[in-house]
Amino acid sequence: MGAPACLPQPLGERWPELTTVRWRRGGLPPRIGGWCLGRSTVDGITLWGTVYLAPGAPWEPGLLLHERRHVEQFASSAVFPFLYLYESLRVGYSQNRFEADANAWAATRCGQVQHITPSLGA
Repeated sequence: MGAPACLPQPLGERWPELTTVRWRRGGLPPRIGGWCLGRSTVDGITLWGTVYLAPGAPWEPGLLLHERRHVEQFASSAVFPFLYLYESLRVGYSQNRFEADANAWAATRCGQVQHITPSLGA
């Protein structure tokens, strides 16, 4: 399920909430996420309190904060994975309200007003 990864210290100092996440690199989760979206991989995917980053994904604050928000969403409800899946099937990944929430939250934390879309690996 991927190898443990260490958050770069400057990112943890700037955004302390990122230090509460378990970070991993590689493994099946980014590949399965990519497969679900018709790609070979995604840059990041969250499963409960762990964020799995693709091997080449950047330590980019917008991406990391987006995934951090998903950690909070998982913690908010035992049925969150089912709600997320249902929402994705109902309206699609890009219209998923949980994705929109994570985008907005990351943008706010980054001090941006624009919409952040996490990059997807090729």
